[in-house]
This record gives sequence, C-alpha cells and structure tokens, in this order.
Amino acid sequence: MPNSAESASLRLTLAVTGASGSLFAAEMLRALQSDPRVTQIDLIASEAALRVFAEEMHLSGRSGLIEKILGAPSAKITQHNEADIGASIASGSTPSNGMIVLPCTMGTLAGIANGMASNLIERAADVCLKERRRLVLCVRETPFNRIHLRNMQLAADAGATIFPVMPTFYNHPQSATEMARNFVDRVLAHVGLPQPNAYHWQSND
Repeated sequence: MPNSAESASLRLTLAVTGASGSLFAAEMLRALQSDPRVTQIDLIASEAALRVFAEEMHLSGRSGLIEKILGAPSAKITQHNEADIGASIASGSTPSNGMIVLPCTMGTLAGIANGMASNLIERAADVCLKERRRLVLCVRETPFNRIHLRNMQLAADAGATIFPVMPTFYNHPQSATEMARNFVDRVLAHVGLPQPNAYHWQSND
C-alpha cells in the first residue's frame, strides 16, 4: 500500500462477503472508483454477499452489480467470480498493492487464518500474506466466540490487519450512508489513501 497521498497507479482488491453491511462495501467501491490514485480494482463478491446486497440494498444479481452501485460502468473495475481460482489475483506474480475484505464474515476469516484458499477470496488473501502485501479484514460479527478471537489472532500474526466494522459517532453522522463513508475513510487512511473530505477529530481543549 502507498505511504503517502502522492502515490499513484495502485491496483487493489476489494472482496465482499456475506455479513451484514453491504452499504459499507458499496461506499468503499465508490471511494476507490473516485480516487485517481487507484487505477485498477479487482472486485470479488461472494454468493452470500450478493444475497445480502439484494436484501439490504435491493441490488439483485451478479450481472450489472458495479453499474447498480456506481450508477454507471467503470473501466477500472474487474469483477471476478468467487469460484474462479484461476483469476490473475490468485497468483503472487500479479502486481497488487493489497486487499480489503469488507465486510468479512467469520467463515472467510477462518479460511484466511487457516490457509484454506478454498475460493478466490481466500486465495487472493493468502497471496497477500505470502507476498507481504497489505491485507485488511473488516470483520463483522457480535459477540465473538473463542474461535473467532483465535482466528483473528492467527490472521494478525500472519500479517493481516483486523479492522472491525465499528462506526463512529463523534462526527455526528446524519445518515447510515454518512456513517459508512466515515468508516471507509478510516480504512483508506489506514492503508495510505487519506480522503480529502474525511472527518478528523478536533479537540475542544
């Protein structure tokens, strides 16, 4: 991932799994699409994620998902099937600047933490870990059981960043979309892509 806002020509993977929170994924895709520093986006939406998109945002079907989220096609987004383990991002020889999984189910976390690589999301994440690329897992579950906690520690020990989907309220969000966008801004700042309109806490002291 970049170390400053001056970096350009970045290729990032966004994986969306079947946890509740499709609005966060949609806001992330919009932010990446509009960021000129990001020139290529590999999008993987699991079958469960597609169902959540349909239930939470009334976006049904795999076909046209990008257009439904963005309102128009995008030349810099390539959508991959979760089952396509032969996709370019399944190989460490493919240049990439990292991967964000938002939201990340406990099942996906388990597969990544234990090196299962049973689908493209898990394999692409495994590639990030073995190639020492940034991997951010925005886990979404509550409460956590010991298995979840153990898998988060395993993934963190392997090099992933555990970034739970925890919205902030100190910025006084006026809508769920604003809440989701603030979270997305925080994730992007963490990976070196600070957003120009992001909220920054200002102390009253």
